[in-house]
Amino acid sequence: MVTPLHPQWQQLRRERARAGTPPLYRLPLERARAEDLAALRASAGAAERVARVEEHLIAGPGGPLVVRLYRPTEDTGLPVLLYLYGGGWTLGCLDTADGVSRALANAAGCAVAVVGYRLAPEHPFPAGLRDCHAALRWLHERGAAHSLDSSRLAVGGDSAGGNLAAALTLLWRDASAPPLRHQLLVYPNTAYRPPSSSAAGDEEDPLLFNRHSVDWYWSHYLADPADGHDPLASPLLAPDLAGLPPATVITAEYDPLRAEGERYAERLRAAAVPVGLRRFAGMAHGFFTMAGTLDDARDAQVLAATRLRSAFDSAGVETRR
Repeated sequence: MVTPLHPQWQQLRRERARAGTPPLYRLPLERARAEDLAALRASAGAAERVARVEEHLIAGPGGPLVVRLYRPTEDTGLPVLLYLYGGGWTLGCLDTADGVSRALANAAGCAVAVVGYRLAPEHPFPAGLRDCHAALRWLHERGAAHSLDSSRLAVGGDSAGGNLAAALTLLWRDASAPPLRHQLLVYPNTAYRPPSSSAAGDEEDPLLFNRHSVDWYWSHYLADPADGHDPLASPLLAPDLAGLPPATVITAEYDPLRAEGERYAERLRAAAVPVGLRRFAGMAHGFFTMAGTLDDARDAQVLAATRLRSAFDSAGVETRR
């Protein structure tokens, strides 16, 4: 049974309609990037205090990368979540993930690292993924030098960040690297589809993330549509998901990505990967980072943090094939 769009979302939608806010996909790219960040800041709420925020410059495949590290306490040996921000591989920056990184660090009791990965279309697939991989390797190899527990690493992200996180677990597994503790996938893109079939025909609302949004982002990310068949672009197409870390998958009812995110969770389960799947009724794409506006955003962040804390506190390591 379909739940009506949540009243808080309905209010946001009315505000967007009154303001005449155009969809991001109808804006020039630089304006879309600025509008996206402004909207996120307006909806994220007051930033939580953490013990320390620091930035590190690391070597990346295309040049230096900035890794921002949020520490909830000054304790040594903190586990680490590498959080990858959303934005369709096209929008987003370190500041995009500021609010959610602070919230997850405090609630999960872990350090949260955010890498400023390269964006499309200037840097199409797989440039951003390679940057994320470099950041994860740095945390594994250099984390201890920064008083972090590099044996307790997790990856996560929302939307395109969830796509990158899922792809990263495939890269990490196939390199026979030490097991990751968890993967947090928040309404992830998991499969490229040609524009004519990106979502159901009724997902057209210009005031919500819709199928045209999906098409627009993929058109920037893939220099060649054939790249969409690569499992590192479309993790749902990976032939084997066995041996991946336990997952938390969060989806939104009013989201053209909902079905593919839930199918990915089902495939993980079929591969004997432990999965916690939660669909937030009445929510639309993007809600997870809107804790200043949506009650369910706070609930989803608490859920994610609880799952992460449990994974980090687990004495065992994940099964590898």
